Amino acid sequence: MHALDAIFRPQSVAVIGASSKDRTIGKEIVRNLIAYEFQGPIFPVNPQAKVVHSIKCYKSVMEIPDPVDLAIIVVPSKFVLQVAEECGQKGIKGLVVITAGFKEIGETGLEREKQLSAVLHKYGMRMIGPNCMGVINTHADIKLDATFAPTQPIPGHVGFMSQSGALGVAILEIARELNLGISMFASMGNKTDISGNDLLEYWRDDPETKMILMYLESFGNPRKFTQIAKSIARTKPIISVKAGRTLQGAAAASSHTGALASSLDVATDAMFEKCGVIRVSSIDELFNLAAAFDAQPLPKDNRIAIVTNAGGPAIMATDALISSGMRLATLEESTKQHLRQHLPPEASANNPVDLIASADEHRYKIALEAVLRDPNVDAVIAIFVPPIMITANAVAQTIIDMHRQYADKPVLSCFMGQQEGRQAIALLRQNKIPVYFFPEHTVYALKAMDQYRRWREKPEGTIKTFDVDRKAVEQILSQAKSENRKQLSFSEVTSILNAYHFPLPAHTTVPLDGKGLKEAVEFSKSTGGSVVLKLLAADLTHKSDVGGVKIDLRTEKEIADAFSEFEMKMKERHIRPDGVLVQEMIKGGKELVLGMNVDKNFGALIMFGLGGIYVEVLKDVSFSIAPITDLEAHEMIKSIKGYPLLTGVRGQMPVNIDAIAEALQRLSQLVTDFPDIREIDINPLLVFHEKEKCKVVDARIGLI
Repeated sequence: MHALDAIFRPQSVAVIGASSKDRTIGKEIVRNLIAYEFQGPIFPVNPQAKVVHSIKCYKSVMEIPDPVDLAIIVVPSKFVLQVAEECGQKGIKGLVVITAGFKEIGETGLEREKQLSAVLHKYGMRMIGPNCMGVINTHADIKLDATFAPTQPIPGHVGFMSQSGALGVAILEIARELNLGISMFASMGNKTDISGNDLLEYWRDDPETKMILMYLESFGNPRKFTQIAKSIARTKPIISVKAGRTLQGAAAASSHTGALASSLDVATDAMFEKCGVIRVSSIDELFNLAAAFDAQPLPKDNRIAIVTNAGGPAIMATDALISSGMRLATLEESTKQHLRQHLPPEASANNPVDLIASADEHRYKIALEAVLRDPNVDAVIAIFVPPIMITANAVAQTIIDMHRQYADKPVLSCFMGQQEGRQAIALLRQNKIPVYFFPEHTVYALKAMDQYRRWREKPEGTIKTFDVDRKAVEQILSQAKSENRKQLSFSEVTSILNAYHFPLPAHTTVPLDGKGLKEAVEFSKSTGGSVVLKLLAADLTHKSDVGGVKIDLRTEKEIADAFSEFEMKMKERHIRPDGVLVQEMIKGGKELVLGMNVDKNFGALIMFGLGGIYVEVLKDVSFSIAPITDLEAHEMIKSIKGYPLLTGVRGQMPVNIDAIAEALQRLSQLVTDFPDIREIDINPLLVFHEKEKCKVVDARIGLI
């Protein structure tokens, strides 16, 4: 038996805090257990009542003569610890603590929650909550509705976890309205014991759960989540709303359930992308996608046919398709010929197939059957705007019949005008045809299905291990830590980059004095070209902000003038210089930025984008969580908007994409090998068509 079976597959349930009073949670939970026909004994517990819902009531859980698997606790928070202790003594292995008043209220509640956790460990119990709405298992052998939600769920194949109890009530109601069947449901509350990761692992092996939906406000262990979700998403789609996208939203989430939400939203996006979780921005979008994933097969490609009785909605659908990266299917000539023969002359035999306003169920049958059997079509959108003279139910039934006949291709419908088509919409939902009220929503659902298909089909990629000098980096970091330094000097940064074989231009470091000036001039002559001077100082983060970078210096006078200006800048700002970097001038190329920042929850976030000063202005960057594979490195590069600039535009030579990908993988290996590194900023990395010309021009490294 799985440890969570005591909660989701109990043979008996005790409701501690059961009540005979109307409008109480204790009464509603007992009522739901009975109404949903739980397949086992129910034991109400309340020292003040003899009977609850015509069932004998016990004064204490210790008085129950039979074994109890699951205890639903609804007593005031000050009594929860005592009740949990009694449950442990009774041998109960599963708890669902509905009661609020724990860490979400502050220090007093946090201490109470710590004590509750200690009781769980003492007796080896598992717990959902506290501060939650309960759990559901719709399986015919269990039929457990241990919530106070007013809506009974429809049995199905969707596992749903919600970190908000109040939102859980609405979720169950919407799911029933959409005919979306639930396998299991859990309102997690404060996640003191059982987390979202625990539920994912439990549902991964549940044959009745074929899709997982999540409303989350925080992650307990994001790195573990990535591993679990990635293994599940290969066979079961996971769709999630992650609240707390903004700093204000994250703060609200923290006060709501006592969870600490990450303010760095890009980390969540990067993690979801890595493990194949489909992220949506709202509950409405969550259900829009869930309706399609639950009812329809994944499309084999993104060639879409549109069948409509109105031109306007078809144009809207077409625009949404193209802007989403989907394609209008090119119908075979035989398909178009068939349509011309059987449709009125005014109708369109091209895609979108416009049947005009007079189209009835017979005309829809002709068109749907033709496009569904066309090998160039991967999915169909059926749009219907109900005119007065056409029976919407008949059209809906035709869509249902055609999908049954061609069940290997997804069919999504858009019925505009809810009032006129209310019965037809219900008929479609009952027969597992997703219905949307606007064409764009239909397209977005198909896009999500296609993106998920492509994620499942793409290869895993390889985490490449390069031959590097780890000992050299260990010595540098150890020395910096012994001196309690958080920022590495330029020479240390250069040594680390050399140890991991990043390409660097020829350079030297000289003091900011007369001797250094002579050395700089000599270095300039040895390069046979121009040089760049960069002012080095521990208190100087951005050199260009204070005029600390001078480029394309060719003569001794230009170098001397730069030295004089550097000395003046240091005196004005009362900064002690560490020296001057003299670097060969690299001309041309594209400026890129590679970076890494450690998020306390998610780990090392690798960044890539357009470099130089533009990274802060344009913010055209992509993120991934380390370690990254060779495939993920290339995806990071391709995902920025400026990618066409790297592939060559208007006759320009393309840059070496493989060199960029290798640099990203070397960076990933470096930060994975050394978790003491807090941040790295390689800006710019100059890239060219020839790999040997690509160079890291500047970099910074900070330590934890």
